[in-house]
Amino acid sequence: MKRNLLKPGLALILSVILTLGMAGCSNSANSENKPTSQPTDNTQPPPAETTLNPDEPAWPLDTSPVDLTWFVGANWYAHTWGESLTSKYVTEKTGVNVKLEVPSGEANEHITLMMTSGKLPDLISMGSWETAVKKLWEGDHVYALNELADQYDPYFFQVAGDGTLKWYRQENGNTYGVPNDSYSPNLMHETGMTAANQTFLVRKDLYEEIGSPDLSTPEGFLGALQLLKDKYPEYKGQPISPFFAQGNVPYGMTEYLQNLLAVPHEKDGKVYDRITDPDYITWLKTFRTAYERGLINVDFLVDSDTQVEEKTNNARYFMMIREWTGMTAVNPMLAASANPDSYYIAVDGPKNSKGDSPKLFPGNMDGWMVTMISKSTENPERAIRFLTYLASEEGQRDVFLGKEGETWEMADGKPQLKAEMAGLLETDIEKMEKEYGIMDTYWMMRNPVIINQWRPEKAPVIKQMEDFANKQADIDSGIYKGLDPQGDSEVSVAWSRISQNWEEVLPELITAKDEADFDTIFDSFLDRRQNYGFDKVLEYRQTELDVRKAKMAE
Repeated sequence: MKRNLLKPGLALILSVILTLGMAGCSNSANSENKPTSQPTDNTQPPPAETTLNPDEPAWPLDTSPVDLTWFVGANWYAHTWGESLTSKYVTEKTGVNVKLEVPSGEANEHITLMMTSGKLPDLISMGSWETAVKKLWEGDHVYALNELADQYDPYFFQVAGDGTLKWYRQENGNTYGVPNDSYSPNLMHETGMTAANQTFLVRKDLYEEIGSPDLSTPEGFLGALQLLKDKYPEYKGQPISPFFAQGNVPYGMTEYLQNLLAVPHEKDGKVYDRITDPDYITWLKTFRTAYERGLINVDFLVDSDTQVEEKTNNARYFMMIREWTGMTAVNPMLAASANPDSYYIAVDGPKNSKGDSPKLFPGNMDGWMVTMISKSTENPERAIRFLTYLASEEGQRDVFLGKEGETWEMADGKPQLKAEMAGLLETDIEKMEKEYGIMDTYWMMRNPVIINQWRPEKAPVIKQMEDFANKQADIDSGIYKGLDPQGDSEVSVAWSRISQNWEEVLPELITAKDEADFDTIFDSFLDRRQNYGFDKVLEYRQTELDVRKAKMAE
């Protein structure tokens, strides 16, 4: 994403764009999101006793102390509430004290067990792609946000954005979750902020030392790995791992690699089977050849998160299929180390046989995580009002910048981080997040359209990667993200079996003894995939894509 500071006038325009969300939306969000029928369950909150003004937030009506538990579906999220300056400030201001909960293992498994017990946290943030999200909606475990807003805080409709609510609206007319990091194609075209984060990275000094080779063709890729093996098994005192792919099989070696190769998502209006694409198969065979020649090992398929972090922090990877956003803390650290050119830069990686530029996923309407209010909460009115506050420009500023006078101040008519905070952002992000809780510490309701205008200019070692990703983003391809079925339906079970089998098969393909063995393994997978019900998966994807296109056309 572009992080250029936005002028106040443009910020206002962007707020309007977010509210509209998609071209052609002319009805008010309040009327668009009323349920088509009255709920039949008895868990609906009682009517609000106070007459509410739809043009004013309702949270100031009650700032008495209240505790809200908030489940964040990311086992790596390590932040707390109540110790940082920002969290204390927000609690003091709104009366809401947040008790953060994170899963010890997989978020899906954790929240599914909680659903079974019938006791859920007050607020739940889950990845928009997670199967548990649909289960929460369809199992009547969470409130319809539009209904809570109607009763307790109609100002919610002004800050949540009609486009977002419409995008997540279900067949019954209700919307159960609000996303963070949600982008409409119109917004991305207008601002240049694409939210693309997929890149092909190389260690700068080592890459230049071997002559900045072309890595976009199988021949160039294998040649660079051979040179690395022959001359640089160690570099500047460190053993070098040739290759890393983020997310292993299901992400880095599948859809991520396919995006680098610009494999299409559809042809002639029909969903395309990307796994059988000839260019993708060619590159999988290239990785097989690299393994056969001893140019790569299986480390990238088996390394633990701790091992990946250790190798990354010490610049031990030569090249990586990796999101640049995961390097924002590492690159400045490497640039300040004894080897200041050991940081990572984005370069052209694997390309298709035509040499087309990658078509990287941009942001999309789905966003990253969706936040919901569970029916286990004893305070639905405070929960919806708190979400309204967090979604508003005031709440976004409070959570992102902290407290005026302590972490930020007005400069030339706009908020700006104080010099000390800007310094911590570049030198000690951990301290900035723990002690002050600003910037991206509490990202669960983050709205990039609002906060990006307040971001300081990025350091060159970060901006190079970001600019590279923005340049190669396929803005209109966000609609293809997450087409696969979720939940417990027959087609969802079929897709689960197929995807699990693919995770087992791809390592077998890379370690196959020869190309004939590769073909046998791959053909066998295709047969099993068909038996599992792949035709139903394709039909589901097509229906979902058609629905999304219709929503975008509204």
